Amino acid sequence: MIYHVTDKESWDKAMQNDSYKNPSLELEGFIHMSTRSQVAGVLERYFKNSNNLLLLHVDEQLIKAEIRYELSPSLQEEFPHVYGAINLDAVVNVESLP
Repeated sequence: MIYHVTDKESWDKAMQNDSYKNPSLELEGFIHMSTRSQVAGVLERYFKNSNNLLLLHVDEQLIKAEIRYELSPSLQEEFPHVYGAINLDAVVNVESLP
């Protein structure tokens, strides 16, 4: 299982389009994901003052796009990246974050 933090508005848009895309896909060529143990750090670094957040639980076996684990030089840690839109049937749970 890999994870992605998003907001409710972006998830609602995905539900209308039958796939999830994040602006990073256009800008960087991939969607940033995390392992379970990385989620807390991602929330602390990038979403500290955000509201209406959701955590997408994504089954790696169901994603149709390519997944690569790549090194984040600033953290010296590998993170999963999805090189394409995430098909909604790969999202097995959507968790509201406090």
